[in-house]
Amino acid sequence: MKIIESPREGMQSLSYTIATEKKVMYIQHLLKIGFDTVELGSIVSRKLIPQMADTLEVLQQLDFSGTRSNRMVLVVNKKGAEILSEVKEITHISYPFSISPTFLKLNLNATPGQSLETVSEIVNLCEKAGKQPVIYISMAFGNPYGDPWNKDLLMDGIRMLKKIGIKVIPLSNVAIEIDKHFINEIFTLLIPEFPSIEFGLHLHTSNKDWHENVLAAYKSGCRRFDSVINGYGGCPMSGKEMLGNLKTENLVSFATEHGLAGDLDPVALNEAYNLVPLTFMEPVSFSSI
Repeated sequence: MKIIESPREGMQSLSYTIATEKKVMYIQHLLKIGFDTVELGSIVSRKLIPQMADTLEVLQQLDFSGTRSNRMVLVVNKKGAEILSEVKEITHISYPFSISPTFLKLNLNATPGQSLETVSEIVNLCEKAGKQPVIYISMAFGNPYGDPWNKDLLMDGIRMLKKIGIKVIPLSNVAIEIDKHFINEIFTLLIPEFPSIEFGLHLHTSNKDWHENVLAAYKSGCRRFDSVINGYGGCPMSGKEMLGNLKTENLVSFATEHGLAGDLDPVALNEAYNLVPLTFMEPVSFSSI
């Protein structure tokens, strides 16, 4: 079972920014734990997502020696992928594709055709740089905007991504709650149909029914799960009220319960948990005093 820890998800939705040195200290601890992948940040508009404006500074200050984890950074266009293709420490480049035209317009200011072209450019850059593209499908489990959605459209989107050369596709619900039955239905449909693709679950959730939802995905063949310590985060560009993320604490508990935790370092994990209040504490402003 692969656990993809995303401090990027946790930090991007805050109403304030975390100091660079705090990010570096926190992520440095995450890299010691043994997660399959740590998503370190994103190359996005400083104006739209100021919380991620220092991603390149963070990357420059991190020590990657000795970590077993893959290192992933999200991009929203070709320029971002070009920048990361030159950063040797980054192993994976992620991109938020969607079968929802409204989501693509809100999140990327792109049409479906433009977004697919960007995916193709990312694949070409990754192939040249020896990196792995990870293409998320946002709104994979339904559409709150009124755009058409059905399983055939989802499968058509996956077929297009497969044709381009994508081998890793995490599915995300972003702004709508989903249940175990629907999760099972989607994964049992897709995994046999596309055996060459590694599907994942990027679950936005209130964490009320987290265990049954994770179990449903796992029993359906999903082995890749995104999470965020403390369940922070969501997509600030979706135009919808943000749901939180699957808590890493819960996912690790599930993995441990089922003998799937591998060799995660419990001491390093506990240290990261303890750093959360310090890292995510809102800075105090004295300007009005």
